[in-house]
Amino acid sequence: MLENEWQMTKYPFVPGHEVVGKISAVGNQVTNLKRGQTVGLGWFSNSCTHCPQCVAGQNHLCATAEGTIVGRHGGYADYVRCDHRWAFALPEGLDAAKAGPLFCGGITVFAPIVTSDIRPTHRAGVIGIGGLGHMAIAFLKAWGCEVTAFSSTPDKEPEARSMGAHHFVSSRDSGQLAKIANSLDFILCTANVTLDWGAFIGALSPRGRLHIVGAVTDPIPVQVFSLLMGQKSISGSPTGSPSTIAAMLDFAARHKIAPITETFAFSKVNDALDRLRSGKARYRIVLDMAA
Repeated sequence: MLENEWQMTKYPFVPGHEVVGKISAVGNQVTNLKRGQTVGLGWFSNSCTHCPQCVAGQNHLCATAEGTIVGRHGGYADYVRCDHRWAFALPEGLDAAKAGPLFCGGITVFAPIVTSDIRPTHRAGVIGIGGLGHMAIAFLKAWGCEVTAFSSTPDKEPEARSMGAHHFVSSRDSGQLAKIANSLDFILCTANVTLDWGAFIGALSPRGRLHIVGAVTDPIPVQVFSLLMGQKSISGSPTGSPSTIAAMLDFAARHKIAPITETFAFSKVNDALDRLRSGKARYRIVLDMAA
């Protein structure tokens, strides 16, 4: 959004779509939240509530859903407004200073675990150890899965294992990928770069799924027979439904899962953005309005 890579940014642009703060006011028909309560807000700030998707509880798929930073000012502000259905109370045990990234990055990787019916007996892989991937590894480990981390940076292996990965494979090494052929039930791609997709499909076991949440802009070439013969599939998803967000927050609190963050005072926002652009952030940047 910052550089308009998705061709949907309107300038002047006020970002901030992973927001945690205290409620300063509520509408007179809001009964589930109250002033002073600590809540979080993610990518969506409103949805129509009456389309088939909303009625089915899949409000994040609403065709007219309002993005928190799409066509309006976001959370880099003293105040931000949203529909009460998209504000979520933080469970006890979640640190408000670190919880913000759960509301977009966290739910983006948690929702596929739920919708893909991942089980504790599954072997799962995560491509990319970054802002999304580090949370995916933690969720899958706590879910009970045997987790393989894929990265193009070999130096990240110790950190990936500390996050909960049982195995580490270079995403650029065809030999390593060939050794794990037909072994993974689920691979979650959080990277936004072009990869050897055929090799990753080959790493899936029969009926395995490659699920993409990274914003890959290039086409993904696929040999259809590589899917047919093993009944494999490729899927993708955005964030997640309100009920899944609530479940993720409870799961994170129960298992003490928190994003790995770096904190900057709001007055240092330009320094924070430079850090983000450099690719050196580990792994999500949080702005502290009070600092």
